[in-house]
Amino acid sequence: MDALYPRLLVTRFAECFGFYGAILPPLTGATLVKGAPEGPYANWDVDDQAVLVLFDRAAMAATLGTTGLPEHPAAPAQDSAMLVLRVDDVDKALALCLDHGGTLAVAATDRPEWGPNLRSAHLRDPEGHLIELQSY
Repeated sequence: MDALYPRLLVTRFAECFGFYGAILPPLTGATLVKGAPEGPYANWDVDDQAVLVLFDRAAMAATLGTTGLPEHPAAPAQDSAMLVLRVDDVDKALALCLDHGGTLAVAATDRPEWGPNLRSAHLRDPEGHLIELQSY
């Protein structure tokens, strides 16, 4: 049984599928278990444990009966969640993510105030979800 099952709800499914399909295998060792670019569902696992699941936002809204609500807040807001990936090399991982459609938020930076030898970078996936890459 998966203790955690992170699932991102996305409207740009094919773009997000391509992004995560390109970065998850080299960064986490995850393999695609189910899904295709047309959606509405895809998941990547490591050793039969979920690493990430994508689910079409419209399909979830239909399930919940919330199709009449807006997809995003009307005004810019602070992030409410973040996907964190521990990687061997933050700079190489960031380059990989940016090469596959990620958008830079904060360049790779040493963060000794967060922990000994900790280095991180922040970016957004094609849907705008915040991702932190970190090594320590």
